[in-house]
Amino acid sequence: MKLLTKAQVEELAMFDSPTVANAIERFNLRARTEGFMSPKVGSMFPEMSPLVGYACTAKISTRQPATQEQKELLFEYYQLVKDSPDPTIAVIQDVDETPLGSFWGEVQAHTHKALGCSGTITNGGVRDLDEVSALGFAYFASCVLVSHGYVHVEQVDVPVHFAGLTVYPNDLLHADRHGVVLIPSEVAHELADACRATQNAEKPVLDGCRSVADGQVTVEQLRAWRSEMLRLRSGKI
Repeated sequence: MKLLTKAQVEELAMFDSPTVANAIERFNLRARTEGFMSPKVGSMFPEMSPLVGYACTAKISTRQPATQEQKELLFEYYQLVKDSPDPTIAVIQDVDETPLGSFWGEVQAHTHKALGCSGTITNGGVRDLDEVSALGFAYFASCVLVSHGYVHVEQVDVPVHFAGLTVYPNDLLHADRHGVVLIPSEVAHELADACRATQNAEKPVLDGCRSVADGQVTVEQLRAWRSEMLRLRSGKI
């Protein structure tokens, strides 16, 4: 797998996730109903810039105290975070039927940031929102929780599945206030250009609507503008 450069990652972070999702459609690699998470997981800090990075995966539970082996597994997980491609996103599956305790809080956010991780995406819960927001660590989660319960790591470096998406270790993700998108590795290096082409494709409709007074556009104008937009959207990169 050829990783993106820092400049390429920063370039992708300039686009929002809907633009990224639309741009991926240009390559016809998957159905338009696949490759992204459902609204069950969303941004806790929607004002933050898009999060782009490579997944470091683990599974957690909070209902029973950790065994000694599971306590040691936490440090194996930390080593994986440190060794993961940069930038890193911790993608954590809470295997409990209903989230009860939070793996994430001020301590884990500081720990992960010190290890080179930029944020987390989890179907579990998060807490310490003010402290973590001030740190600039991104939270994508299903809920806010008050306790950490008996939280512990159960598996590391494995595929995780939640919110309608399976994420493998080192998968490339793009996330913002709109949701989480999986970027296919085979198009990652071309995706920024595809994003720009996607934005340009919308200009016939946007510029056309801006050129007329409110309420004065005709359906035939809209038909023509949309036809041109669809033509541009279908173009090859």
